[in-house]
Amino acid sequence: MNSKLVASLLVVAAVLPGWSLLIAAGSAEAPRIVKIRAGVDNAMKFDVASIPVAPGETIKVVLTNASTLPKNVMGHNWVLLTKGSDAVAFATAAAAEAASEYIPAKLKDKIVAFIGLLGPNEAGEVTFKAPAEPGEYPFLCSFPAHCIVGMKGVLVVKK
Repeated sequence: MNSKLVASLLVVAAVLPGWSLLIAAGSAEAPRIVKIRAGVDNAMKFDVASIPVAPGETIKVVLTNASTLPKNVMGHNWVLLTKGSDAVAFATAAAAEAASEYIPAKLKDKIVAFIGLLGPNEAGEVTFKAPAEPGEYPFLCSFPAHCIVGMKGVLVVKK
């Protein structure tokens, strides 16, 4: 009876290191978190203008609206577009789309990932895999006029 208990404990002890390796490998899959603040001091800017990533890297963007003005006056979102997209053209099309929180349905094929419109002190997040193709992918706030005055940036995919 004791020999069975000892044998069982030896099997468990032998397996545990393997499990710790599996757990460590699983944690490597955890997304890298990128925190972005929008509207600090009610300015129409993101505090992050460039996000370097590896192809296929899992990214979690957490956006916080630091503005003190109401959502209908100074709402902020975060929209990542496909490589080669024109952020200003997207923002111009989005300006007439208040009902969809400035995310135009006709341009959904240009969107890689987005965080919906946030009011003061609200936070939102999105987790996505970075595109596999190296290059620059623009991001912007599509609330009317925000991108045009500088509320934009770029996700840079590099090998």
